[in-house]
Amino acid sequence: METSLFLAKFWGSYLIVFFLVLVFNPKRITAIFEYLLDKKFLLVTAFVAIIMGILNILFHNIWVSDWRLSITLIGWISLIVGIAFFTFPVKSAAWLQFKNVKFFQVLYVLLLFLGVFLLLKGYT
Repeated sequence: METSLFLAKFWGSYLIVFFLVLVFNPKRITAIFEYLLDKKFLLVTAFVAIIMGILNILFHNIWVSDWRLSITLIGWISLIVGIAFFTFPVKSAAWLQFKNVKFFQVLYVLLLFLGVFLLLKGYT
């Protein structure tokens, strides 16, 4: 359970900080998409996502029907996205051309709620 609490604090903090950065600098969203079109940056991003996903899965691969499942899913999603970026960089870059900023703003608000939820679970 300690690993779950630690990862809840980590991912909750990460998601909230990421949300705040994007709220105070909304042009950063389009800049991220432009950076990801660079194959070198996409490769580095893929490596980081794969490493974060593997570490999360190694330390927390708990498939239960409570709040800890969200931490496990974050790890698996990170791993899958990293593998997709690494294996199919051209298709991933084409998919990232979908630059509907409103869609990603809604997504980041949902991630904020997930971050707050995880922080509440981690600290209470």
